[in-house]
Amino acid sequence: MKKRSKPTKTKSKLSSQNSYARYSGLAFQMIAIILVGVFGGIKLDGVVKWEFPVFTLVFTLLAVVMSMYYAVKDL
Repeated sequence: MKKRSKPTKTKSKLSSQNSYARYSGLAFQMIAIILVGVFGGIKLDGVVKWEFPVFTLVFTLLAVVMSMYYAVKDL
């Protein structure tokens, strides 16, 4: 009797799906880092009650730099 072979995915299809999942996960992590910085700055500005939102700007910029560093390190 002939053996039936199981259908297998090609190597390129698996690697493309794997990289897609990896990079989409990286994007969500970057968004999460930036949102934590933004909302942390907003909360701190609400406590301090200055006219100009200093902490929001500083924490947002720091979060963007941190997320870019994380992305470059991961790539």
